[in-house]
Amino acid sequence: MRQTICMSVGTRITGWFRRTGSEALGWVLVALGAVLWPLPGPGTIVVVAGVALLSRHYVWAQRLLDPLERKAVEAAKFGVATWPRIFVSVLGVVWLVALGVIWCIEPEIPEFDVLGVGFGPQLPAAGWVTALGLWTSAVAALGLLIYSIVKWRKPRTRRDATDAPVS
Repeated sequence: MRQTICMSVGTRITGWFRRTGSEALGWVLVALGAVLWPLPGPGTIVVVAGVALLSRHYVWAQRLLDPLERKAVEAAKFGVATWPRIFVSVLGVVWLVALGVIWCIEPEIPEFDVLGVGFGPQLPAAGWVTALGLWTSAVAALGLLIYSIVKWRKPRTRRDATDAPVS
């Protein structure tokens, strides 16, 4: 009897999260992503994750997500089609990690103006919070790159090499 009660409570909690919890989490992710968007970090990914959760409940979210998903798959396939493209993506991940280290140690920079806005002697938004955002972006980019390589990278066969046109 006790196991039946526990199972029904677990089933209720699971059902609640599938309905209400996922919708609430989707809206929280969209709002959080909108705040993170202008900052260095994973704002776009957070917004897309929120819309993905909302697409279970709203037709408008599904309509936004469908073409985005198609374009993302096309871009991922294109990005892992050749080894030079994969190498450039890895360099991008290394660049994000290096920028995170620079923002974390907060070096002094020369003072300068861009369109009347002054910068220096400190980096804008310097500190560990910005560094953590950059490192999170690097981890997300590396994870997506590895996933794309495993999912869509086609190994080159001997036949592909012999069929290639000679230029």
